[in-house]
Amino acid sequence: MFDFRPVIFVNGILLIVLAAAMALPAAVDWLYDDLDWRVFMVAGLVTLLAGLGMVLGARPEGRLDLSTRQAFLLTTLAWVFMAAFGALPFTFSALHVSYTDSFFEAMSGLTTTGSTVLTGLDSMAHGILLWRAILHWLGGIGIIVMAVAILPILRIGGMQLFKMESSDKTDKVKPRTSQVASGIVMVYVVLTVLCGGCLWLAGMTPFEAVCHAMATLSTGGFSTSDASVGNWSNPWIQWILTLFMAIGGATFVLFISPWRRGRWAILTDSQTRWYLHFLVFFTLLLTLWQWGVNDWSPGDALRHSAFNVVSVVTTTGFASTDYSLWGGLPQVIFFYLTFIGGCTGSTSGGVKIFRWEVLFAMAGVHLKRLLHPHGVFVIDFNRQRISDSVVDSVLGFVVMYFLTFAVFALILTMTGMDFVSAFTGSATALSNVGPGLGEVIGPAGNFKPVPDLAKWLLSFEMMLGRLELFTVLVLFSRSFWRG
Repeated sequence: MFDFRPVIFVNGILLIVLAAAMALPAAVDWLYDDLDWRVFMVAGLVTLLAGLGMVLGARPEGRLDLSTRQAFLLTTLAWVFMAAFGALPFTFSALHVSYTDSFFEAMSGLTTTGSTVLTGLDSMAHGILLWRAILHWLGGIGIIVMAVAILPILRIGGMQLFKMESSDKTDKVKPRTSQVASGIVMVYVVLTVLCGGCLWLAGMTPFEAVCHAMATLSTGGFSTSDASVGNWSNPWIQWILTLFMAIGGATFVLFISPWRRGRWAILTDSQTRWYLHFLVFFTLLLTLWQWGVNDWSPGDALRHSAFNVVSVVTTTGFASTDYSLWGGLPQVIFFYLTFIGGCTGSTSGGVKIFRWEVLFAMAGVHLKRLLHPHGVFVIDFNRQRISDSVVDSVLGFVVMYFLTFAVFALILTMTGMDFVSAFTGSATALSNVGPGLGEVIGPAGNFKPVPDLAKWLLSFEMMLGRLELFTVLVLFSRSFWRG
């Protein structure tokens, strides 16, 4: 029989952590003499009581030891519970938004998507703006830990190739996972502080720097301005954000990997090279377009192209300008980039570079077999042969990914959304990018006009994309519950 107590117990702990996090925006609102601090205290109290009830009511006997099935259920329910209670400050605040909008905003934050239903950010209470950034930051570190602990077991994330003890050789989540996760958390915190410090020195206020640093390293994209990063014309700010967005899209495990033969592992990683090649190629392509077709200066063309390409590929979702006005070719390119994603084990979403690398390698092998039918060809990653099971998982994931995108795009049109909004909305939600294309949900718009039913569908799709599809879909399998 399935034992739910460890799942409920850990979710209760997470809610207690979420309640504690609500004290930060409450303190900020109190310092700025904003009455919204009461909102966070009430929301925090409700969340704390719910968390304590779950912890005390489902405390397991003896040592907490999660099985594989419990880990999958825990991962999905964690995002549901965190979004459900993380939405309370938006609902209780003076923004007068519905719970549907609040849940959408909270899920968008925790999944580091960055799609928003809120307007008037420039004059909004500081506590709400900080809470959005905190949701990003917590969701970003949460997804990295999940990528280290859960996805290798399901054989869909590619992290098993880093040969950690959390691989699929056992049905238990081993202590080694906590050691790796603690190292990643330290790197995550240091990079966030470094990013915030650089933004402050470049001209942002301390509060703006903190919010944008949290949103950048988590590749989330919530800004403190309706104009996003376009509100700051300072080139240094945009280049700093470009750099740290690119770092957020890299494999965090490699930052704590040991040096080999006097070289840092991240410098020799095949996926990292593919990732940088993607960024450089599309940046140069759009720079030439903006310079030659739209008559931009070379410096502005390079800066805005690099910023927005990195933003979309890493699924951050910041915008330095409304790139939907750049012309037909850039819009098509940005739509393609929506599906690329960052590296495996990063805070970014999308298909991920590792899977694209495997797919291209598979295509190359098939071409070679046409020319040399009796040849023996293998698919490798960092000079290590990739097993057939990993190749099969990549194929299965990509097929399911684009099938899910197509199905949700179709359903969204049935809710009343126009074709462009439904098509790009499904893509941006599944890839956790943030803005779509078009006048409604494009870089200059938001998701407020979207029907409520569509917001619930998009919220579910955000979670599907953030948890890499199968982590959620496996729960709908009969064999999962039968053990």
